[in-house]
Amino acid sequence: MWVPWHGERAPVGPTLDELARAEEAARTTSVVLAVFGFARDTPATPSAQARFCGYAKRSLALVPNARAIVVWNEANSPTYWDDTAAEYGALLVRCYRELHRPGLIVLDSTASAHAPDAFLSALGAAYRASGHGLPLVDAFGHNPYPRTSSESPDAIHAAGFVGEGDYARLVRILHGAFGGTPDIWYLEDGFQSGVPSPLRSRYSGKETVATLTPTAQAQQLTRAIELAGCQPDVHAFFNFELVDETRLAGWQSGLVWRGVHRKPAALAFARAARTAGSRCR
Repeated sequence: MWVPWHGERAPVGPTLDELARAEEAARTTSVVLAVFGFARDTPATPSAQARFCGYAKRSLALVPNARAIVVWNEANSPTYWDDTAAEYGALLVRCYRELHRPGLIVLDSTASAHAPDAFLSALGAAYRASGHGLPLVDAFGHNPYPRTSSESPDAIHAAGFVGEGDYARLVRILHGAFGGTPDIWYLEDGFQSGVPSPLRSRYSGKETVATLTPTAQAQQLTRAIELAGCQPDVHAFFNFELVDETRLAGWQSGLVWRGVHRKPAALAFARAARTAGSRCR
């Protein structure tokens, strides 16, 4: 669940309702809170970082059965973070002190584009230089989106882009930056599908990227989960998102079209999750 932050000290209004629903869900399934803002909201001072971490702590207090919490979103992307890797490290250290508790996993977040390899290396260097005794995170969150929805999940890329097929390089980067064998969570991945004519009235605007057929989306998602299941340091895979965005310029990578109609990807997701790791060579 995304928990937006724009400088508030505590959740208010509709966010309180969403957190209440998240806690209800957390009693029967795994819930992860992702607390973040956009570039304009970047907490660039110690006081702003303290405010953000306090907001995250108050959000978590309303969902005590949450399994994990993500500190910011895609911090290597200029859309979400307008500061250095070192300052993101300072935020992680401060929030880890506030949020860590037994049974809860604290995560960071990076995107496949925008040179995550360089960002993580800089983050590790800044962390080592700081001499902090606390860990940065309990596990590393990464969004291994492909360059396009039609690109194979196991595609290998050059430096500057780290998709799911670049797992071995991601492990080397994290090991070099932080030492030890990292736990990795794929916090977002997804493949956009087109909208059938009978459902177009539920959407608005125009599509801006190439999309897959619903069947091809299901196949891509199956391959992605099977691949993740064979990557030993990967411990979670999240599809972005459950339900398509209404705006066609947004994301139509959900398992459900707008309304109540499930895509073929919904069944594929369930099947692949049950068998993940069973076909590894």
